[in-house]
Amino acid sequence: MMFAPVGCPTCQSTDVVKYGKTPDGKQRFHCRNLACQRQTFLLEYSNKGFLQEVKTQIVDMALNGSGIRDTARGLNVSPTTVIHTLKKRTRAPIRE
Repeated sequence: MMFAPVGCPTCQSTDVVKYGKTPDGKQRFHCRNLACQRQTFLLEYSNKGFLQEVKTQIVDMALNGSGIRDTARGLNVSPTTVIHTLKKRTRAPIRE
């Protein structure tokens, strides 16, 4: 049997412990690093909208002029996910 260390996807810390299971039966993990922004995470998400790579692509597509529905169709996520992701991003400072 081989053990692979689990690392936090946000801070890359290996100080991670098991933290129960989701209703789907997937293992949930807890990062013990106090400076980490994300406390709990999964290794494998069933909803692609939770992945950081997809969130980055949503923001990139919005900055390049893609609409909400175009972005949702292109990434196979819900338009609601696109809207929530864009609303959660902090606004860039206005240049004068």
